Amino acid sequence: MTPTSTRTLKNLYTEDYYLWLEATVKNLKNGQVNDLDLDNLIEELESMGKSEKRAIASLLTRLLEHLLKIAYWQAERERNLGHWSLEVTNFRYQISKIIADSPSLKPYIQEIFLESYGVARKGVSRAIGEGKDFLPEQPIASLEQVLDEDWFPNNYS
Repeated sequence: MTPTSTRTLKNLYTEDYYLWLEATVKNLKNGQVNDLDLDNLIEELESMGKSEKRAIASLLTRLLEHLLKIAYWQAERERNLGHWSLEVTNFRYQISKIIADSPSLKPYIQEIFLESYGVARKGVSRAIGEGKDFLPEQPIASLEQVLDEDWFPNNYS
């Protein structure tokens, strides 16, 4: 690829992302490293890592929200327990798939656990309408329990 073609590849990034992606993969497969749009390729790779972290944080927060609902939202419990339990199972599965694909993200879950619990606590407190002091400040379970497919709060049935 000529310098003009490299510039064209850079333009392609903003004009037709999928075509840029195909051309980049083709260049990589053919060992044409000099023809790569390195700036945008690096940006995309960094973005992929950030996206995985955002996904983990979101899933963990949602998982904690549903565990809190199961444990504390008595007024809605009978009607919603099945749905909440299914969501807990789904969030755990999604987290486990991400960790299976990227085991190096496992320490990140521990790093964000308390923050995610705080966000979940705040959201569930608003939903229940009891005020944030209604829910415990400290997590209702360890991270290991939260991620354990068989663990549910004590009052689960």
